[in-house]
Amino acid sequence: MLKHRDLHECNELFELMSHPSVFPYVRQKATSPEEFLFMTKQLIEDEKNGLVVSRTILDDWGQAIGTISIYDVQDNAGFLGTWIGKPFQGKGYNEQAKLAFLNELFFELNFNTVFLRIRVTNGRSIRAAQKLPYVVSAEESHKALLDEINAGEAQYRLFKIPRDLFYLVTANKQGDEEEQAM
Repeated sequence: MLKHRDLHECNELFELMSHPSVFPYVRQKATSPEEFLFMTKQLIEDEKNGLVVSRTILDDWGQAIGTISIYDVQDNAGFLGTWIGKPFQGKGYNEQAKLAFLNELFFELNFNTVFLRIRVTNGRSIRAAQKLPYVVSAEESHKALLDEINAGEAQYRLFKIPRDLFYLVTANKQGDEEEQAM
């Protein structure tokens, strides 16, 4: 489902990222395969330096279909960024990738909070975030951060995933599934 980023997948990912329905929402807006390769090299270096955590999302056959990353890492928190290629959207990969990535962040890498900064024009992502039971609005609790991310032209909604809530929701869900299996 997830693997560490590598340079071999750059051409596949660039093609998927370039789709007009995906490209506006991608953080690293490469305009050529060479630029995407360079950005990926930099991302791998940034991960070694503790500034970012980035993984490639794989489909059921191990094909690269998107990326999931946490950026601006500071004080055991950061901003989640994820995208999936158009042919793979709506097939459940996003939710599976988020669960796997959040488990890694919270329980292996010791993150406390994951923030989601979603453009107000990206209704699809806002609706998806609001469906997740471990996502809460951070617009009142982190007003200064909301003001900071909205200082430019683009306007964003701010959500967060606290580790404790994520654990509570996912542990309860796992307990319910085990109970139903009996």
